[in-house]
Amino acid sequence: MNMSKKYEKIKQDIREKILTEEYKVSEKLPTESELMEMYQVSRFTVRRAIDELEKENFVYRIQGGGIFVDDWKGKPQTVMKNKTIGLITTYISDYIFPNIITGIDNYVSNYGYSILITNTQNNPEKERKSLSNLLSNKISGLIIEPTKSALSNTNKSIYDNIKSLGIPMLFINAVYDDMDIPYLVMDDLKTGEMVTDYLISLGHKKIVGIFKVDDKQGIHRMNGYIKAFQKHPEISNMGEIMMYQTEENKINLFKKLHTMLSRPEFAPTAIVCYNDQLAIQVMNFVKEIGLNIPDDLSVIGVDDYQFSKFINPALTTVRHPQEKMGIDAGKMIIDMLNKQPVTSKIYEPELVKRDSVKPLDHSNDNWTEKNREEKAICDNDE
Repeated sequence: MNMSKKYEKIKQDIREKILTEEYKVSEKLPTESELMEMYQVSRFTVRRAIDELEKENFVYRIQGGGIFVDDWKGKPQTVMKNKTIGLITTYISDYIFPNIITGIDNYVSNYGYSILITNTQNNPEKERKSLSNLLSNKISGLIIEPTKSALSNTNKSIYDNIKSLGIPMLFINAVYDDMDIPYLVMDDLKTGEMVTDYLISLGHKKIVGIFKVDDKQGIHRMNGYIKAFQKHPEISNMGEIMMYQTEENKINLFKKLHTMLSRPEFAPTAIVCYNDQLAIQVMNFVKEIGLNIPDDLSVIGVDDYQFSKFINPALTTVRHPQEKMGIDAGKMIIDMLNKQPVTSKIYEPELVKRDSVKPLDHSNDNWTEKNREEKAICDNDE
């Protein structure tokens, strides 16, 4: 790594520690010699990094006394911001995110702004790094999809400090409970309730709900599922919930699902999935164990992923606003940059009926002996 890259890395690392308050205002930083040892660089490289931080009002020096964290919140930032909007998503390359990104870019580009994208892979530590990296690029505003939004926000201090810098921020898809920041989200509670109500209206009682529970979207959709069953106390004991988290290996999830589907009695007739991505995986699994969708099992997802209508059978789902959300996010961040008032927005769910769901024939609530024999053969093969 050349000297330039080394000094930038040191500057970014110290800046991140100040923003996250690992190094607090007025706290003394390690000495130059200690920094040289920590980063395995020359004194010249350390001094260059500290000089840059001093120009940006993050640190100050006392002759013969050392380097200290400056009251950076109370001082104007001397650096000019770029016409760049930072965008943090949990994922980038697939699923619904490209459409959201397209919507944002299409809108902000009309005002001379570009977007700088980073992703967290739903990892809080990567979110922290993403926030720090984007700040190093002197961004004008931030659009963020929260990471593991159902859990404690471990990056609250850096968010608070970004807010104190006067950088506009907004959330998409989810929000952190402890942050007063505008947002654009689906009504996930109503979504979970809607899809479950739909299945119940078609005669399904034994409905499995599979939800990711480290994201707010999953928690709200699960609560909507529960709310739908609460309206039907006569079948409320027939629903079953399966939960998983981001890093969890889905093998155990599918083993448990296989056990449920193989029961000779009280096997589920329908599955509500956290999103279309999971629903497609479930459909593939169900086909592998010899069951037919929707004749043996109805499956419903959420998001209306672009390929959901092309799989066989086409997936019944709930439409996510995707590009519309992106356009609205672009407009909101531009309004915030122009000091205009903004209002958070909650999108109403829209059910998209396709072929993966069918009314239940109550004369055949449980699968035939032929179905059970086929499943038994699959069990023996495994």
